[in-house]
Amino acid sequence: MSPSPGIRPSPLALTVLAMLAYEPLHPYRMQRLMQLWGKDRVVNIGARANLYRTINRLHEAGLITVRQTERDQQYPERTVYELTEEGRAASHEWLTEMLSAPRHEFPEFPAALSFTMLLGPQKTLEVLERRATVLAETLAGLDHDLAGGYDHLPRVTMLETEYLRAVTAAELTWLTGVVDDLRGGVLGWTYEELAAAVDDDATGDPDTETPA
Repeated sequence: MSPSPGIRPSPLALTVLAMLAYEPLHPYRMQRLMQLWGKDRVVNIGARANLYRTINRLHEAGLITVRQTERDQQYPERTVYELTEEGRAASHEWLTEMLSAPRHEFPEFPAALSFTMLLGPQKTLEVLERRATVLAETLAGLDHDLAGGYDHLPRVTMLETEYLRAVTAAELTWLTGVVDDLRGGVLGWTYEELAAAVDDDATGDPDTETPA
């Protein structure tokens, strides 16, 4: 997948390469620009240690190189990195694959939903109401950005915000329906019902093999 097999593509690694495609940067400035440009909405850049580890791996793989070391009495020594031709090629290849091929990912929310029955209907209603509130606030923030918070930027720089807005709105719509069903008693369950369903399913004995 990559010209440098020693490093696996990741959102953070791609972001580092993309940032350096604009100009050489030291890690602190890189992280600040990621936050300023809203990349923290789509890439986990909260832990600086992860950023430094990723930068080190990219450097070892030859995708970035040291341009210079800055020394200033007011700040610690800072290493400025720049993109190599191999890094530019890798970033284009990673982008092409990430954009064209949907990846089967495993986010935590669907995994938690698959065991919702353990909480019971009332507790599930409470936690999903809290999630719906957070989603509504997130959606309002995304709408604000799209309505003019970044009106000086070309639309292509806001595509990830448009995508997040669409995904958040879709989840909120679905979640609101589930919450309404829980409130109205349309969706509910008991331990006895679940136990009976498991017993009924087990009678099929799908793992039984016929001897050859």
